[in-house]
Amino acid sequence: MPRPSLRQSLRRLWALDKFSSGLRVFIALAGALALCWWQDWTHGLIPLFLGVIACALTETDDSWQGRLGSVLVTLLCFSAAAYAVEALFPYPWLFVIALALSAFSLTMLGALGERFATLGSGTLILAVYSMIGVEQRGGVAGLWLEPLLLVAGAAWYGLLSVIWHGLFAHQPVQLALARLFRELGKYLKLKAALFEPLRQLDVEPRRLALAQQNGRVVSALNAAKEIILHRVGNGRPGPKVSRYLKLYFLAQDIHERASSSHYPYNELAEAFFHSDVLFRCQRLLRLHGEACERLAGAIELRQPFEYRELCSQALEDLHASLDHLHLQSNPAWRRLLRSLGALAGNLATLDQLLSKASNPDALAEEQDSSLLDREPHSLREMVERIGQQLTPTSLLFRHALRLSIALAAGYGLLHLIHPAQGYWILLTTLFVCQPNYGATRIKLVQRVVGTVLGLALGWALFDLFPDPRVQALFAVIAGVVFFTTRATRYTLATAAITLLVLFCFNQVGNSYSLFVPRLVDTLLGSLIAGLAVFLILPDWQGRRLGRMLASTLSCNSAYLRQIITQYTQGKRDDLGYRLARRNAHNADAALSTTLGNMLMEPGHFRKDADLGFRFLVLSHTLLSYLSALGAHRGERLPETEQARLLEHAERIADSLDEIAAGLLDKQPLAIHSDSEQQLALDLEQIAEDADERQRLVQTQLALISRQLAPLRTLGAHLHKQSHTAEPTKT
Repeated sequence: MPRPSLRQSLRRLWALDKFSSGLRVFIALAGALALCWWQDWTHGLIPLFLGVIACALTETDDSWQGRLGSVLVTLLCFSAAAYAVEALFPYPWLFVIALALSAFSLTMLGALGERFATLGSGTLILAVYSMIGVEQRGGVAGLWLEPLLLVAGAAWYGLLSVIWHGLFAHQPVQLALARLFRELGKYLKLKAALFEPLRQLDVEPRRLALAQQNGRVVSALNAAKEIILHRVGNGRPGPKVSRYLKLYFLAQDIHERASSSHYPYNELAEAFFHSDVLFRCQRLLRLHGEACERLAGAIELRQPFEYRELCSQALEDLHASLDHLHLQSNPAWRRLLRSLGALAGNLATLDQLLSKASNPDALAEEQDSSLLDREPHSLREMVERIGQQLTPTSLLFRHALRLSIALAAGYGLLHLIHPAQGYWILLTTLFVCQPNYGATRIKLVQRVVGTVLGLALGWALFDLFPDPRVQALFAVIAGVVFFTTRATRYTLATAAITLLVLFCFNQVGNSYSLFVPRLVDTLLGSLIAGLAVFLILPDWQGRRLGRMLASTLSCNSAYLRQIITQYTQGKRDDLGYRLARRNAHNADAALSTTLGNMLMEPGHFRKDADLGFRFLVLSHTLLSYLSALGAHRGERLPETEQARLLEHAERIADSLDEIAAGLLDKQPLAIHSDSEQQLALDLEQIAEDADERQRLVQTQLALISRQLAPLRTLGAHLHKQSHTAEPTKT
């Protein structure tokens, strides 16, 4: 195999998700270090570095114009925070009140969207950095130069960020689309595992893995949409952005086709055990998954994508296998062969969609290419959104209240015991305290282990490299490692930021005196964060499981109603349909995330986890049947049967809403419904001379209706368990 050229190696390096952000941080830190060396101004190194770090932590994707506006707002917030710390530091009571109020208010900005949440978090971090700076001066406030240096460091990184976003505006879009198609490829490969031609195959674990991977696909879809939306804005997209928009809509269509199910796989495996037809389906899906992964690589490396003939040959083999089964004229297979035919048709369409990715510019323009912008665009809308979250039932409100109390408690503790470098307690609490118990528990362990690792490594490097200039270079490297690993390997990121702090402080003093305080303060801050999440309005996932399940069923019902409308009025990928489809998948992904968080909670609070995972499998199966119904919505129904079938679909949607309402209101659910059972029986009675379009829709509605009974059963069990556990909670 030939070795890649230098140009190819550099292109692969450029395509790495964290490379560009790491390079920006390296340039910013190295520039600050060079300035301090040139001016022989070592005391300015720490605030400049901390300002760079704080601004980089608040960076979100945008066009260069949007990034410029964000940087200006960030610098304004940073200036207010830094100078407020200087002004209030000598007055402990005023300081702690301002600290608690600002922590609550800045956290509540998360109600306005991710970029506002990031801005609020970064401003709090810079405020604590300012406290650390004042403490380093012996608690002497009123030195206005240090806040200026903090903001200057942030402005330096902000300038770099704006220039970078102007020069490389499309790189984030490419990386987001590459991640999306890579996740789609994994989803298709997991879907292929369901077609294993084995009798009595236990598909539940595979369905669960598929549902969890669907959550990752949905997350990638949402991230890509937001990044593209920042480039489109309110205007008409340019040629490049239009190309990326077409690829995004293509990924949506592939996802709908890939998540479709046409029949229970166990029955197909049992009936066609001696045939190779399921193997043919499995192989084709796996090849489609590999094609998605190759498309991801082509987008990342900006190379042409070639759709292999191997997929087309696999599709021909599948049709040949189906033709062979039809020739056997087995009456028992008639119904199953029709479902296999629908499946083959879906795979053929999926094949066509992937082949179009070879030339995205040739893809047809969407009838409605608008994207839903969820961010507020007026002061009134901002106030309304924050006001909606000002309730104890809001998870954001609970987190904001919890964090403000935790920071106030940390401030009181450091005044009570006067530990060395006590404001690191607040910094640790700020980083460790997460919106739920599971995430906080993971962060707590990673923070402590990473700190110990960083201190041990720092001790060794101090002895091996006593030269302050070498240590300053290590500080720059540690800063880059922190930013490239903080989202995926927080233990390593914590070790890196610990090294950066030690090396920076060693430029102006003896860092050996920081080892014990850093460890003790980390332990105290982590303890405060852990206790706050456990004791102050805890968000135990099990208690909101019913609401999550209700939301999932309601979104599925809305998706079904949109599909019904499409069968009545004709296929149209308008914003309403795409929004209903995305909400259904978002709810499915949110349920998967909730159950994952539940597994990290104390035993009593995860007692319903098994029910939840069974519900997730059922919910994802239901969504798969809905996706198949949506995938075929361009096929008009016979006029004689259209009204009857759509009425049945409305009844199914009403039943889903009824089950959702029972779960939401914690009302007892009837395990058995005669009307739903009769509805399923009616839908399963398909005349032999029925039109193929009618047969497909009726079969999918029958499969969906068969999910209602197990959904009712699980809902009733959940109500029973929560009702019997009620006395123990009071």
